[in-house]
Amino acid sequence: MINYIKIFILFIFSATAFSAFAQSSATTSSPYSKVGLGNWEDALLPQNRALGGLGAALGKTGAYNDINIINPASYSNINLTTIDMGFMVSTDQLSQTGSATQTSSNFRLSHVAFAVPVSHHSALSFGLVPYTNIGYSYTQSGPVKLNNGASGGIDTSTVANYKYFGEGGMSKAYLGYGLGLGNLHLGFNLAYIFGNTKQTRATEFPELPSTLNSSIENSVSAGGLSYDFGLQYYININPTTHVILGYSGSAGSQLNTTNKFTVSQYTFNSDGSANIAIDSIRSEQTTGKIKLPMINRFGITLQKDSKFMIGAEYKTGAWQNLSIDGTNAGLQTDQNFSIGAQLTPNINSINSYLAVVDYRFGFNYDKTYININGTNITQYGGTFGVGLPIPNSSRTSFYKVNLALEVGRRGTLENNLVRENYFNIHLGFTLNDKWFQKFKFD
Repeated sequence: MINYIKIFILFIFSATAFSAFAQSSATTSSPYSKVGLGNWEDALLPQNRALGGLGAALGKTGAYNDINIINPASYSNINLTTIDMGFMVSTDQLSQTGSATQTSSNFRLSHVAFAVPVSHHSALSFGLVPYTNIGYSYTQSGPVKLNNGASGGIDTSTVANYKYFGEGGMSKAYLGYGLGLGNLHLGFNLAYIFGNTKQTRATEFPELPSTLNSSIENSVSAGGLSYDFGLQYYININPTTHVILGYSGSAGSQLNTTNKFTVSQYTFNSDGSANIAIDSIRSEQTTGKIKLPMINRFGITLQKDSKFMIGAEYKTGAWQNLSIDGTNAGLQTDQNFSIGAQLTPNINSINSYLAVVDYRFGFNYDKTYININGTNITQYGGTFGVGLPIPNSSRTSFYKVNLALEVGRRGTLENNLVRENYFNIHLGFTLNDKWFQKFKFD
């Protein structure tokens, strides 16, 4: 009966997560999310983020089971039913030459993941994680000359506000399997990527209340299958010390889209609020496809079981091949370098709680897929985190809180671009339990 109750709780968690991820509100505040599909996110849990984003060659680094979605080959190390849920809080500070600095914060559910062992050397995993996020709102103003009806047939100069707004994103629901064959571990994820986005451009004339303002809105609903695959190879220095070589990839699959394009006109009230649209100049709905890029990750780690791990990883994404409805998105190849380390002073300590805590450190550098007017947009940041075991008297259930902090910078002030300073907090709750153990009685 207890197992059925746990399965029911799992179902409720999954339904809640699906509802939270399916919403289309903004969960980021980056003007760079206007480019392509938005801010693309790796499927990283707090444990990975604290290590600078390592995942390709990350095995079981401690006494607890962790779900490493980045490389499904790692599922083969899972020997207990594992649940991991978490959220993130992000703070972004936007700077641009000649403009006041803006600061904003966002909160969202970051992941929900489950894993169940199938045999001693294989396991299934399934869950829901973000895939892309769009969230921006800014205004550019400038003088404009109106004539021929817009101002009664008389030429006049006024100020036009060009407003840009975007929100939404896509999520990734996955089902994966990992299998260990001696020193070689293999795995795959079958995923469904889905979501909704809305982007709006408006031209307004605040000094001419009777003038028609215009708005162009593009709403997109997308969905389709995607595939991840990976392998890890263990080189055993001794029974507890290993070098792990890892590779994982995400296939360049296609998503189906339904696009709604609307152009409307409206005026302003005397109090400055917008009236309901007077007319829709154009409204149409079409279907199309999004061609996703191939993404490859290569990693290496050195680890001593339940003691320490140090690793490095290189990731490259062929974002120059991203096309939306048959049109190339104009992006470039993404290249990312990450290093990370984890230390557990004494996993068997009974006198010092701090000795059984996992301490994680990392750094990453990313030459992103964005190039604006010949300027590459780069990103770099440092990470720190801890894995905090929760003491309990059960011999079959184990709990841990994983905290990761990220601080970094993206963009530049050169060429009148925007520089982002960000600080992110990721918090995850991990449960390891023997849900499906068969007890024997004499």
